[in-house]
Formats: sequence, structure tokens, C-alpha cells
Amino acid sequence: MGAKPQTEFSRSENRLVDRRSVLIGVRVRRPGETWFKSQITDVTTTGFRLKSFMKLTAEDDLWIMLPGFEGRRARVLWSRAHESGCVFERPLHAAILDHIIKISL
Repeated sequence: MGAKPQTEFSRSENRLVDRRSVLIGVRVRRPGETWFKSQITDVTTTGFRLKSFMKLTAEDDLWIMLPGFEGRRARVLWSRAHESGCVFERPLHAAILDHIIKISL
């Protein structure tokens, strides 16, 4: 699956954000819990959409392990059914985002 650019208005930051549609296997966990396999379906330097069978709610903190990288902290902004919108604690470097997009092709 190729990464497709999407532009979305980010209400929280009042600016345009380029999202990339991807399908990437990741591992996630809440602090103190075990790792679960999940998938990212879109990603930006500031956040991602997560598909997971974990029960997540807004304001949950979690760790996400992107393929080839150490775990990084993120926070759940919203959650519906098995999808959650999350924001990275620190934005991804552009080179890391490029790598993530390339492996999704």
C-alpha cells in the first residue's frame, strides 16, 4: 500500500497538517503493561491513527514502537471502536517519517 498525502485541518493547532495514509505493523503498550501488536493507518510528524484491540480512552499515555526504532511516548486524543488518534510526545524527525512511509510501500 502506498503512502498517500492527505491534508486535514488540525483544530487543535489551527494549521494544515499533511497526513500520510500507511499500513504499518507496530507494537504499543500502556505504561506498566505488556506490548500488543497493532497497526498505524496514517501518520504525520506529530501523530498517528492507531488500529488496535486494546481498550484505549482519551488522555491515555502509551508507548509505541515503530519498526526499526526505540519506543516513543504518545498520548491518545480520541478513541472510537478500535481506532484512536494519538499525538507523539515529541514530533518525529522528518527523516524518521520518510523511513516509516518508505517501509509502508
